[in-house]
Amino acid sequence: MFIDEATIRVKAGDGGNGCLAFRREKFVPRGGPSGGDGGKGGDVIMESSERHNTLVHFRFNPEYKAQRGRHGEGSNKTGGEGSDVTLKVPVGTIVYDEETGAKVWDFSRPDEQIVIAHGGRGGRGNARFATSTHQAPREHEEGRPGEERVFRLELKLLADVGLVGYPNVGKSTLIARISAARPKIADYPFTTLQPNLGVVAVGDTKNEISFVVADIPGLIEGAHDGAGLGIQFLRHIERTRLLVHLVDVSDASGRPDVVKDVEVILGELDSFGAHLAEKPMIMVASKIDAANKDRLAKLKQYCKRKKLELFPISAVTGKGIDELKYAMAERVEDMREESLESSVASPQQDL
Repeated sequence: MFIDEATIRVKAGDGGNGCLAFRREKFVPRGGPSGGDGGKGGDVIMESSERHNTLVHFRFNPEYKAQRGRHGEGSNKTGGEGSDVTLKVPVGTIVYDEETGAKVWDFSRPDEQIVIAHGGRGGRGNARFATSTHQAPREHEEGRPGEERVFRLELKLLADVGLVGYPNVGKSTLIARISAARPKIADYPFTTLQPNLGVVAVGDTKNEISFVVADIPGLIEGAHDGAGLGIQFLRHIERTRLLVHLVDVSDASGRPDVVKDVEVILGELDSFGAHLAEKPMIMVASKIDAANKDRLAKLKQYCKRKKLELFPISAVTGKGIDELKYAMAERVEDMREESLESSVASPQQDL
């Protein structure tokens, strides 16, 4: 089950109470304060992991609580600290504070760790309050409560290339052809019900370029108003560097105007926002093994007018696949270099 949103409640451990105690020693008539401090409560930690690819484990278990610190004891013994709780999230998860809506953290790399709820400080025992004029204090502190917060988690897959288009234009067949991904493929609309990721490698071992491709459910006209599966899955291509727009040029699509197909998808991308419609795009004429020549010619004219690269392919026969793979790899590599140069030119400061 693919779950890309979840709300969780976390409670860090409370601090242990300080102890009220007095020691009893031979030849010490009044003894002295010996109450130890309470232990610190456990933190709630969140960590990104490449072994997780969905938030489903949070949907069915939304509450997490760290262990409280142990109370202080006599003989100046400090209580033990409470155990931390570590929550694993997929890379690409964004954490929002549910109350304020503020973004807390964006897990863009594996093995990142942040404390999302801090454990309470342990209370001081009465030994801490002893002074030269107050030698038998009975004061002691209770432990501080741990933080309790509610977070909204949103998963946005990290991919270099996003495949978009109408249902049944061949997106799943293409990703299965160029990578090890094995999405469900069938001859009916909306076969793809959840995003699929595939890793594509191009070139020899010395000069290999690899990139991640995301296949999302198909879009139809009115998707931004809830038609079909809607546009909620478009969040998974927000971070992509490049979009690959597949257009069915065969008669099997049942849609007479190929240019309208393109403009409908562009309109849905624009309706979603997040600058998706402005991303670099490669056009793909799919199913050319059964192409309608008029549809293909019309698409070529449109791409020429809009100055878009067009690659006719057949994911079934393999025609044009290599050319498309190398074109995607070249564009991704160029954009990676541009991104690296811009990050060096304007380094960000750590918050």
